[in-house]
Parts: sequence; C-alpha cells; structure tokens
Amino acid sequence: MGQVRHGSATTTHAIRAAIQRSQASTAALSRELGINPKTVAKWRKRETVEDRKTGPKEPRSTVLSEAEEAMVMAFRRHTLLPLDDCLYALQPSIPHLTRSALHRCLQRHGISRLPDVEGDKPKRQRFKHYPIGFFHMDIAEVQTAEGKLYLFVAIDRTSKFAVTQLVEKADRRTAWEFLEHLLEMVPYRIHTILTDNGIQFADQPRNRNTIYSRQMRFDMICEAHGIEHRLTKPNHPWTNGQVERMNRTIKDATIKRFHYDNHDQLRGHLANFMAAYNFARKLKTLSGLTPYEYICKIWTSAPDRFIVDPIHQMPGLNT
Repeated sequence: MGQVRHGSATTTHAIRAAIQRSQASTAALSRELGINPKTVAKWRKRETVEDRKTGPKEPRSTVLSEAEEAMVMAFRRHTLLPLDDCLYALQPSIPHLTRSALHRCLQRHGISRLPDVEGDKPKRQRFKHYPIGFFHMDIAEVQTAEGKLYLFVAIDRTSKFAVTQLVEKADRRTAWEFLEHLLEMVPYRIHTILTDNGIQFADQPRNRNTIYSRQMRFDMICEAHGIEHRLTKPNHPWTNGQVERMNRTIKDATIKRFHYDNHDQLRGHLANFMAAYNFARKLKTLSGLTPYEYICKIWTSAPDRFIVDPIHQMPGLNT
C-alpha cells in the first residue's frame, strides 16, 4: 500500500528509517539527503516513522463553554432528538448556539448519529403540495377522573396550524359546531377539509345517493364558505395521517403524562399546550418556523388568501 503523508513532508518512511539507523552526523545526513538539519534531528529522536496527529490534543469548542457542552450532551443523550430539533430546543437556553457548532460538538463526543432502529425503514413519500387552507379533521377520545371527553382536532396540511375543542358528545351537531369554531379561529380562507367516514361528518356509504339521503349541516356550512369536503377511503386511516399524528402529539403531552381530576383541568392545560404549539414550537418541516410565523410569512407574499390580518391573532394582553 502507498504511504499517506501530509502535504509539507520532505521525507518518506524509508528515509526516516535510514536516518534512525545511520551513525553519521546530523550535518552530514542533512547534506546527503538535501533536507534541513532540524528534520534529521527530529526523526532521530522518534521511535516510529509515522506522522503524528496535528491539531489540539484535547479538542474543545471555541463557541461553547464546558458547562454548555455538558448541557448539550445530556440533552442529546436523554431525548435522542434529531440535530435540528435539538438546536431549536437549546437555542433559548444557549442563544449563541449555531447549527454547525452543535454538529461539531456532537461529533467530538461521538453521538452525532442516532442509533438505527431495527427493521427496514419504509421509503418516505412526499405529500402533495397545497396552498394553506387544506385542513385534516378527526375525533379522538380522552379520559379524566371525571369521565370521558371527545377531542375534535383540525390541522392545516401546509402551515401545521392546529385547532382543538373538547366536547362531551361526538355527534353531528358538535361536528358542525367545531367547523364553525375552526372558521372563526383561522385567519385565512379554508378551501378543503378532509375527514374520515364517521357519522359525525358524512352519511354511511350504503345510505349515500339514495332516497333516504339528505345533505348534512356540516356539508351545508362547507358549501356556504366555498370549502370542498373530502372523505378518506374507508378503512384507510393513514390517508388522514397528519391529524392522526397530531392526535398522538396532543395525547403524549396531556393525558398520557398527567392526571386530571376534572374536565376543566384538561381544558386549561390543552389550551396552554395549543398556544405553545401554534405560537412557540419551531418545526423542522417549516424550516425552523412556528406555525404562526409561517402564516405571517405567507401573509406577506399572498395576502389575498387571508380574511383578517394574522397579526391580530397574536397572543398578548388583549387576548
């Protein structure tokens, strides 16, 4: 195999070995080999012919202190979050942290790559791109010590802006009331809503287009606002996967982590979580923006899609 030497090397492994075996003086070897006497003296002192590693003996960050590096390492090992998610979570505590500094820190400590999950990873397919206003809607069941509640969830396919509402019954009336609540909360025009085939949203397939079928209030509200109501294919819940994933996110942050003595406790915590999600949580799919920041970005480029200025919905003293 060939020798790998650094760019400034003036000797080969064979010359270095000859220097170490030679009994001639340093000056004589220097003249004979045509190299600097200091080079001859250096290789006579060494026991091997390999180049030593260059750079600092104890690498450390020039951006992060030792305490900040320890914080980064503990956070990564505890959460196992991807690089960008770690960056967004740590930046409030370490404002001068950059993506490159975080990556180098993880590399130095040997945890820049997350452990592989067993099994073959399915090939990811990109969602078809839609302008803002395409909402996925679904119902989930939640429990408190007081009893059962139903959670209506709607999330925008593009902006990831989400709206929720807790109700005691999941029927057609609460479904169209949630739709009206959604229309009040969203500052832009909704053009499409995708739901499953539940009786809250549509007639059963066997009853459609028959003498017994009639238009539902939910569809009437959609028609009045120029909204296309789409239904998923029966027994294909993954078609509505965006809202299914949002259901899991909400449950992981609420009922699966905390105990609620009554419904009001859950309602209060859910309202706080949704405010934090929509206005403070930076999402990788939005290039590090929050859903609200992404909506404001679209407002500057396509204001004709909006009903009201989204700035008016910013949480603050008057809301």
